Amino acid sequence: MADPGIVRKDEIALVRAARPRLRCTHDAALAHLPDCGGPSLRATVAESNNSREAVMKRWIAVLMAVAGLATNAYAQESQSGPGTVVVTIIPAGGTFFTEGKDTKGPSFGNYGLGGAVSVSINRFLAVEGEVTGAIGVTQDLKFATGTQSLKSPDFVNYSGNIVVRAPNHSAVVPYATGGVGGLTLLDKASLGIPDTQTFLTGNVGGGVAWLDGRWGLRADYRFIAMRSKDDAPSFFGQETRYGHRVYGGVLINVGR
Repeated sequence: MADPGIVRKDEIALVRAARPRLRCTHDAALAHLPDCGGPSLRATVAESNNSREAVMKRWIAVLMAVAGLATNAYAQESQSGPGTVVVTIIPAGGTFFTEGKDTKGPSFGNYGLGGAVSVSINRFLAVEGEVTGAIGVTQDLKFATGTQSLKSPDFVNYSGNIVVRAPNHSAVVPYATGGVGGLTLLDKASLGIPDTQTFLTGNVGGGVAWLDGRWGLRADYRFIAMRSKDDAPSFFGQETRYGHRVYGGVLINVGR
């Protein structure tokens, strides 16, 4: 007799279990797991993404601001400094010649003014031509016979120079310069100068220029050596004379 507990395969009744329905949730709405010991409120994925986006936007804004400042600084720097052609206007200066060593020609000083034009060969090198006038002023002149209050002679100084600039990118540019030229001494009967005399000169010196855009300022010093002439007047020119010249000038950037 067959066991009632044993059934055949085709007699087994298959029952499909009911599956729970899962609610579809977007990633943005999913909540992060809380940190241990953290607050009970949990941020969602969307809130975290928004926070990261805000931080990233702030960093991008900072980087753009820094880049803008750097670009502006570079543009201002590139506009500073001497251009291709620079004109110097000299409204005030002074030239002082020391006493003659052998002839005992008196020392004297004159008021100076004039102008110069420099043309840049490259960033470090330029050639410059300048013309300055030295106007005589009344002063005490010490002769071998005594001291007299007289007006010093007028003269014109002109030279061609080489200018070597410091290798920097600043608006303030130190420089060294030197060249040769001439000095024309104008006649002055009261000092025993019957006619105009011209002498060969050399100069060396330096200074500092400040240029910001089109306009600038300049301070310049020169040591001057003047060659003597046998037929020069006894007051000035019969022996090599040495002088010092200083001036302050206004610069104009004509070409960049």
